[in-house]
Amino acid sequence: MGANAVLKSRMKELGLTQDELAGRMNAALAEITGRPGDVSDRTVRNLLNGTSRRPIGRTCAALERVFSCRVEDLGFSAPRTMQHPQEDPVRRRAFLASATGTAAAAVPLVAQRRAVGMSDVARAAAGMNALLDADDHRGGHAQLERDALRGRDAVLALQQRNASERVRRALYALAAEYTGMAAWSCIDVRDLDQGLRHLNEAATYAGLSQDGLTHMRVWVSLSALAYQRGNWPEALAAAQAAQASQEARRDPFFDSLSKIRTALAYAPLGDSRSALRSLGSAQDSLAKAPERERPRWTAFYGPGELNHLGAIVQNRSGRHTHGEAMAHRALTRIPPAFRRNRAMVTIQLALAQLHQGDIDQATTTASEAFTIMDNNPLPGRMRTRIGDFHRDLFHLAPSTASAREWADRMRDEWSRA
Repeated sequence: MGANAVLKSRMKELGLTQDELAGRMNAALAEITGRPGDVSDRTVRNLLNGTSRRPIGRTCAALERVFSCRVEDLGFSAPRTMQHPQEDPVRRRAFLASATGTAAAAVPLVAQRRAVGMSDVARAAAGMNALLDADDHRGGHAQLERDALRGRDAVLALQQRNASERVRRALYALAAEYTGMAAWSCIDVRDLDQGLRHLNEAATYAGLSQDGLTHMRVWVSLSALAYQRGNWPEALAAAQAAQASQEARRDPFFDSLSKIRTALAYAPLGDSRSALRSLGSAQDSLAKAPERERPRWTAFYGPGELNHLGAIVQNRSGRHTHGEAMAHRALTRIPPAFRRNRAMVTIQLALAQLHQGDIDQATTTASEAFTIMDNNPLPGRMRTRIGDFHRDLFHLAPSTASAREWADRMRDEWSRA
């Protein structure tokens, strides 16, 4: 007598524990007979360990209702009363009447909606990869937001079907990811009010998912949005919430990600000492982070992006030589596929050079950002950073030939974008 591997596999697919399967079977019997079922955890255990190879009719009826298939497809032998063509509705109704004691509740299995399982979650999650690739390559844009919201809607539609608690939590986490991607696209194009609305919704789904990593992503995005708004205290509070999370305490990678956001918030608050301390701590944590599989959305963060954000902290703290060095290191580490990020670092490098008085080199470097984007529309966040460079250039060296050449190049690129 061996364990029923088929039933075990089907339960895993639906994310069902033994207690949950017993509850589902009792609910199915209540629907069929109008009376509460009496399936226990022990009943399910016997089904799994092979003790029950030919369950009684009531148990078979409940199993078929829960899994939307014949009991033979679950690794069992059907009672003699069930051994007939399943397509015969008259005989099927007759069996249910004899198995459950009533013919009135004999609902055909084909009328039942298939329960949602982890394979459905995996299929729904596959669409996130294309959205993340589009963001890495081009940055935020209206179509990316729309595609992310369509993904969210598809996931929420799956919530309307039968699912285990585990599957429901996974679906809410995925809904939070899709909504968070829509929010990030808005942040990148600087549609900040819309981004905040999406983030508030994502936070709701993250709470329902009870998933710490999903919460972490929301906190990081909220810190980034507050930073773009110039609301430094809120950016700091969100980053500190991420830093206090269990995920940050457990994995140095997430500890580093939260600490660099903390450093970014401290710098414009004028607390350079805390900013640089957080930056150093973020570097130490990332150096300790083991190589392991993490959610796809974290692919942007590593030594390259840490040096990019560190360059911002250094420049904000007036340490432009250090900012230039970190920007150079970032460009050697950020993969070519992350074009938006490489262009953003390039402008940060140009700012560091500009504030050291190297006007010609700074304008040459800044112009490279347009080449990196290869005539693609510039996300709003990048336009803001380029605008910062333009403003500082004409404040520091308004009458130089380099400034005039830069202004001509910027005018052409701005109109094309």
